[in-house]
Amino acid sequence: MKIKISIWILLGLQLSILDLNAQALTREEVRDTMQVISRFSIHNDNYFVTGVPTNKSINSSTADAKYQISFKQIISRNTLPWDTYAFLTYSQKSFWDIYKDSYPFDEINFNPTIGVEKAFYDSEDRINGWGSLVFEHESNGRDSIYSRSWNRLSAQYSRLLGLKTMLHVRGWIPFGYKSGNPDLIDYVGLGEITLSHDIIPDKLIFEVKVRKGLSNDAKGMIRSRLHYSPFKYPSNQYFMIEWFAGHAENLIDYEQYRSMIRVGYVIKSNEFGILKRNRKNL
Repeated sequence: MKIKISIWILLGLQLSILDLNAQALTREEVRDTMQVISRFSIHNDNYFVTGVPTNKSINSSTADAKYQISFKQIISRNTLPWDTYAFLTYSQKSFWDIYKDSYPFDEINFNPTIGVEKAFYDSEDRINGWGSLVFEHESNGRDSIYSRSWNRLSAQYSRLLGLKTMLHVRGWIPFGYKSGNPDLIDYVGLGEITLSHDIIPDKLIFEVKVRKGLSNDAKGMIRSRLHYSPFKYPSNQYFMIEWFAGHAENLIDYEQYRSMIRVGYVIKSNEFGILKRNRKNL
């Protein structure tokens, strides 16, 4: 009896593995998907959050609001050389002193990009990763001693680690930054890693991003987020709790250490949904 039970368990595991593999899109299905998805979509998450510092006194000067607008436009649906697709994005992140008189903006960071992206496939010609090569500019749009800007050539690779966890590894070659902020790389480094885990798919998501500066000390940052959707049916709208600790959350005072906890509303991106397998069995 024990032998029969073990055989059935092994067969069940094998069938489950085959079923999971079958859920990943084939090369042809990826190409078909790229033909029908919207050209215009969300790139990074769009959000509005507000919060207070955890490492200093709380008042109208230290509490703030932060919001981001980010979108993506696919330039070419047809594959380019090396099976790539061209796209552009624009992101704008704003820090708003809403608790001060006259509600001034402390800083606005602008981040336009243009690049190419492509799918990667396993030995069975099913998608198992997504990569991009992008030229980026980021600046705060100011002049004189308040000007902050840098350019970078960025490469990113994303893939699933299991059914519920997504890994993003991103690196960059920076240039054009030494005139206004020559030590910026000591704080932002040459790359970052983001890990996102669906605790409850489409309902509760935990995300953490880590970046280490090039200096030998603890310059860098860690940002963790917890997203919760109260809606009965799957939605891209969530409530979010965010904790940021480190440097270079914005450009104007990238040298200053910040520890901020914020809460608010987010419209999440599904840019890498093409990697996610069918969740009906989760």
